[in-house]
Amino acid sequence: MVMESIADATEALFGNQMISFADARKIENSVNSSEYNKIKFAEEVDKNKSNQLAAGIGMLFLGRYAEAVELLKKSSDCKEKFFFLGCALRGAEKYDEALEAFDKALKQKADNLLVVLEKIDTLRLAKKFEEAEKQAETCANFAKVSADYHYQLGRLLSDQGKYEEAISNFEIAAELDPNHHRALFHLAFACDLRGDDEAAIDYYKQIKASSPVYVNALLNLAVLHEDRGEYEKAESCVEMVLNCHPNHKRAQLFLKDILSSQDMVYDEEKEKLKSRRNKILEIPISDFELSVRSRNCLKKMNIHTIGDLLRITEAELLSYKNFGETSLTEIKRILEQKGLRLGMALEDKKPPAVEPEAVDGADAEMLGKTVDDLELSVRARRCLQRLNIRTLAELCARTEAELLGCKNFGVTSLNEIKERLSEFGLGLRKLD
Repeated sequence: MVMESIADATEALFGNQMISFADARKIENSVNSSEYNKIKFAEEVDKNKSNQLAAGIGMLFLGRYAEAVELLKKSSDCKEKFFFLGCALRGAEKYDEALEAFDKALKQKADNLLVVLEKIDTLRLAKKFEEAEKQAETCANFAKVSADYHYQLGRLLSDQGKYEEAISNFEIAAELDPNHHRALFHLAFACDLRGDDEAAIDYYKQIKASSPVYVNALLNLAVLHEDRGEYEKAESCVEMVLNCHPNHKRAQLFLKDILSSQDMVYDEEKEKLKSRRNKILEIPISDFELSVRSRNCLKKMNIHTIGDLLRITEAELLSYKNFGETSLTEIKRILEQKGLRLGMALEDKKPPAVEPEAVDGADAEMLGKTVDDLELSVRARRCLQRLNIRTLAELCARTEAELLGCKNFGVTSLNEIKERLSEFGLGLRKLD
């Protein structure tokens, strides 16, 4: 059954016959494929609340879990009631009750594999990994047969940090079902995290080609296109989201960022100058005629290039044993020939180090956490990687202006980071 319109989805749900579990997923995809569909479907569900089972399932598709649970509990007992009740309770994070509902669905003769896979998903979300593994073992005979089995196994392995095994299972799921969008998404995301942009883009494009609107896939694909300077492709992905979800806040802000990036002027002369300077900084000290004493001292101080000399001051050199004024004069003369001087790299603007007491309510342990703990989107995480920001302390030392100064770092990423930091009781540095 193909849902051609939201009217078809509504008729299928509230018709005379009970929908199959397979059709339920199609209806859910149709409902959430656009903001318009979701609004229209919600209106129909509200009109048909007397049909408690169908309305409860509809509330589940809309993500209104508390209302779904209330309606489904009042409906007559059947395998569909308990199956969808389990899904709604899981959405409401009531994992133990969800597992009880799934067990009741099994007693009502619901499809064993379907229910067990939902139990695995529920146990995974509840962090009960050992129990989830035991459930997975009961349907191991579906290996290389069921795409959903390998997808759920992949999610379970991924949450336990077994990434290689997880990727292998996502790949099998995609082979068994080339249109398994969730498996493709997690494959793409895994490749993205590993820095394999080409593979990530390929998987995201597969989703784009076969799915009406997979919002997260399109936005992640847009990030990858933007990073490669493919602004028109990035803009196209975001506009696909906004065509179906015109009020999607993140997509709206992202589009503004992309349009702003296209307006950035590339200064070719400035880039050439920067390239020449970088080449100078990489020149090894051994290329210059230095006294044995100076050469030995620099070697012991782990100073090997011109760039290393720019990151150390006169005082630091003179404080080293056996390094005197003669050696200092010798080195300064070499740098002056290239228009450079000791310590000049340290004069570049750097954010001050953040001490624990510099942030209200924060301690050293909190500030020592990595930015991975913020669970940021791909776009925001990539921006922080470019800025070489690894810890919350380093992030809190930056101002909004400093972050926005990074290429492709826009208001969307800034707002996301500020929101995540606030959850930890932290914030960005403010200028006095």
